[in-house]
Amino acid sequence: MKTYKTPVSALVLIYTPDLKVLIMERADKAGFWQSVTGSIEGDETPQQAAARELAEETGLDATQYTLEDWNVSNVYEIYPHWRHRYAPGVTENREHLFGLMLPSALPVTLAPNEHLQYEWVDWREAAKRVFSWTNIDALKRLGERHQLTL
Repeated sequence: MKTYKTPVSALVLIYTPDLKVLIMERADKAGFWQSVTGSIEGDETPQQAAARELAEETGLDATQYTLEDWNVSNVYEIYPHWRHRYAPGVTENREHLFGLMLPSALPVTLAPNEHLQYEWVDWREAAKRVFSWTNIDALKRLGERHQLTL
């Protein structure tokens, strides 16, 4: 029996005190850059999914830093080329936003089946490069938290 992804996910915006942001290029869609994201599994909470995805996609341990729930979620339409991962008829996903500030731009270990490469870039540059509007929204919120605008 086929198992489907749950249409509830977490996005983790990883950044430094000087607002450099980690972005990663998707392995399944070259040229698509993003922050850490992933669907909840089983009975996970969005926070637990965020910590798990953080470890899987970057090798970073959320318990070594403060994984902050920004108490924001966005609903977006799932791209048609990824809908097969969800149950028939599911077209929307609710994404919960988290932030993780690191002391500096640390090296990360990518999951090779998920991402091709990563870069640390200024938050405004990241907003120009990420493909999803929810990721852009997260970056805008990061700026607002520091009294900056895009």
